[in-house]
Amino acid sequence: MKRILLPAGGAVLATGLLAAGLAGTAQAQSDVSSDVLNSEAKAVETVEFWSASNYLALKQAVAFNPDSLEVSKIQSGGGYSSDTKPGEAKPIGEEKKTVAKTQNVNFPKTIGKVFFVAKDGKPYWCSGTSIQSQYRNLVATAGHCVYDIAGNDEVVSNWVFVPGYYQGKAPWGIYAGKQAFTHYDFDVYEDFDRDYAFVTVYNGIGGSAYTSKKVSWEEYKAYNGPKEVKEVEVTKDEYTKGKLDPKTTEYYEVDPGSAAEPTGPDFPGAVVERDEVKKAKYDAAPVGKGNGYKFGEPITEVVTEAEYKAYSGPGTKAKDAAGNHTITHYYVQQWYKPGKVERYIRLDPFIVGHVLKDAGRLGDNVGGQGVAWNQKGGTAVRTFGYPFGPHPDGNKPFTGVTPKWCYGKTQEKVLKIPARRVEEHQSFRCAVTAGYDGGPWLTRYSNGKRLGYVTGVTSLIVDTDNNKRYDTITSALFDGETASIYKAAAAVWSGKLIK
Repeated sequence: MKRILLPAGGAVLATGLLAAGLAGTAQAQSDVSSDVLNSEAKAVETVEFWSASNYLALKQAVAFNPDSLEVSKIQSGGGYSSDTKPGEAKPIGEEKKTVAKTQNVNFPKTIGKVFFVAKDGKPYWCSGTSIQSQYRNLVATAGHCVYDIAGNDEVVSNWVFVPGYYQGKAPWGIYAGKQAFTHYDFDVYEDFDRDYAFVTVYNGIGGSAYTSKKVSWEEYKAYNGPKEVKEVEVTKDEYTKGKLDPKTTEYYEVDPGSAAEPTGPDFPGAVVERDEVKKAKYDAAPVGKGNGYKFGEPITEVVTEAEYKAYSGPGTKAKDAAGNHTITHYYVQQWYKPGKVERYIRLDPFIVGHVLKDAGRLGDNVGGQGVAWNQKGGTAVRTFGYPFGPHPDGNKPFTGVTPKWCYGKTQEKVLKIPARRVEEHQSFRCAVTAGYDGGPWLTRYSNGKRLGYVTGVTSLIVDTDNNKRYDTITSALFDGETASIYKAAAAVWSGKLIK
């Protein structure tokens, strides 16, 4: 994949109050690697992918926990070594303020889930947070939540950030990633000493794609966009009344039940069922009453891409210019003597459309944490994330539905993990599981303002005493090279998807 190397010093164009926080710490051009996650057109498709069918894909995603991240052997190293002076960028809204001391503990509005599709085609999530940037459009997460380490140099697909995610809801919208900024050594060598990423995101999109709206049959037939018909079970009385009404007769049908026998329409008590056929047979069928005669108009349903690819029935598959996948079904009549159990069905028409709107910039909606680098060991931090996966012993204490937090001090000495080429990771006692990775480590966190400074993001989740229970999380050290990558990302504009 082609990589764009940005000069980390002179290329940073920070203005106003943010410029002071982003000044200094120039690094070599080769530190910064950037890859495009979504073009504007692809970003719209990405949001539609996650928001379709009432956010079904968000609900189906699971915590990302590749086997290659399992860690069994660790070593303790020396103390922290900084490459430059400590530095920071203040949180959004705190550029000229002093953080007040409070006693209440609250979750930050900035945290949420990073969703993406990995190389295996399955949807996953990590944790992440909104952070300070010139255009209020930046997310911090783990590098392995952006790059597919199994695919070596490939970025994951359909990458989005959903702040405040809860049970399939996106209260502040879905933010499609535009550009991922990582350290060159992680991008190329999968060096977990650089397992962090800063991702610019487009303005959020609220609402839902592929929203079904029930309409009259007249509206359904006149509508040229995606549409579908749903079966609703009704009483025999309603079926009989609807079937006898010439205006609605074609919208009622009966499942003849078990042991039903084919017959003709003139048999006393005979019921008609739909028999799906290919378009050519439907077109050749006569209009009227009898076996093999047309049964109403063709019915088109909107399906997911996976359903579209898997379908092998007689219906006609189609994909329009907007990327909508549909299957049109054609039916003829088949008459039966009723069986033992009958089921009466009404066909309800729905049109399918997009109810999407611009939700604004990420930082304007949820704020953004500050960023700090070259902080010493033994610093008090509060970490956040969405744990979900099991412990090594199989115990699964977390649902992944709500965020969790840990509080304490980072270890004085760095952690070495040979299996992941880790020479210097900061570590922290926290008994969480997969899904927590990518979540922020916040120092000087104000519980009242829900703001602090990101000094790391969860990289690895470790069992340090080999008792088959995770007890420690680690993060790459945020140093001067991290600062140069952050500054490059923090100065990049992304824009809106819905004009």
